[in-house]
Amino acid sequence: MNLFTWLNKKIKLYKWYDISFIKLSSGAIILMIAKLWPPLLSLEWSTYLIIGIIAAIPPFYTMFKKK
Repeated sequence: MNLFTWLNKKIKLYKWYDISFIKLSSGAIILMIAKLWPPLLSLEWSTYLIIGIIAAIPPFYTMFKKK
């Protein structure tokens, strides 16, 4: 069994609040990295918007694709 198969089996055990905690911890780690490396925050707001939209495309594609 490879890693991704194992992860797919385990993620089905998560409740909605577990996913929320994962998102919260990811956000906290990103803020810590931004605090430790100030040049990261010197980009324009539109850059962060573009990164966010690009990062949201694959999950939305997976959610709405037909089988």
